[in-house]
Amino acid sequence: MTTFSIPTIESERLIFRAFQQDRDFDAYAKFYATDQTRYYGGPLDRSLAWRAAAAMMGHWIIRGFGTWAVEEKATGDFCGMIGLWHPEGWPQREITWSVVTDKQGKGFAYEGAVRVRRYAYDTLGWDAVHSCVLDGNTASIALAEKLGATLERKEVKPPRGTFLIYRHASTNA
Repeated sequence: MTTFSIPTIESERLIFRAFQQDRDFDAYAKFYATDQTRYYGGPLDRSLAWRAAAAMMGHWIIRGFGTWAVEEKATGDFCGMIGLWHPEGWPQREITWSVVTDKQGKGFAYEGAVRVRRYAYDTLGWDAVHSCVLDGNTASIALAEKLGATLERKEVKPPRGTFLIYRHASTNA
């Protein structure tokens, strides 16, 4: 049996930890049943949402990095998934984010992406960090630009569509 420990990190208001089915899955599945997830492979029924969560956790074992479940420190509530993502065939190693509906508009995606970007550059030693945003995802485009990322190129990835590839400046730049 392979054992692997997902590191826990923190930001001012958030804890980034391993996904826990008993604590996180109901909110995750509810969110993934909505049309808000159309840019993240949804909407998904509960069974497919479980498989998506399992893929994100398995990504840690395969790649050595991945996506964290994000918990609000003040409430203990599950806020969504933020982390690093690079499945087979993906355009670039990237920062990814998805914040559940009732936690949107609080700056959690921004705060989380800043913390994860720092982890990628400072802890993992990456030389480049991107965000691969599906064209039309205006909220994620705005967030990438707010983070100071610059549009590097567009890449068509059937059947998903056109990705806008944003590059994030190094935390040491």
